[in-house]
Amino acid sequence: MILFVLGALSAALAIAAGAFGAHGASSPQAAEYLRLGGMYQLVHAVAVVAIAGQMKGPGWLLLVGAAIFSGTLYLMAFGAPRWFGAITPIGGTLMIVGWLWAAWAFARGGIS
Repeated sequence: MILFVLGALSAALAIAAGAFGAHGASSPQAAEYLRLGGMYQLVHAVAVVAIAGQMKGPGWLLLVGAAIFSGTLYLMAFGAPRWFGAITPIGGTLMIVGWLWAAWAFARGGIS
């Protein structure tokens, strides 16, 4: 149940980030960080909601990975040092592993 809730909240945050990037960002670079972070977060939030009932492990990896990936971009959009960008690939790696785990689970019958 918690994955459904967190996935839905993640989707809401992604939409807010994208909207702020489109209408209130302080620079083109900040707008791009918000747009990119929002896109990745929204796609993965929807995926989490879609698989949360059957695949908790992959769902958590997608959720945490998207939070790290998008969160570091959001922080940089609001003025955090650019070295935060070095953390972003950790989130990307977690998302990749989550998708690979989901693929493996689907191939083995869909439950993980």
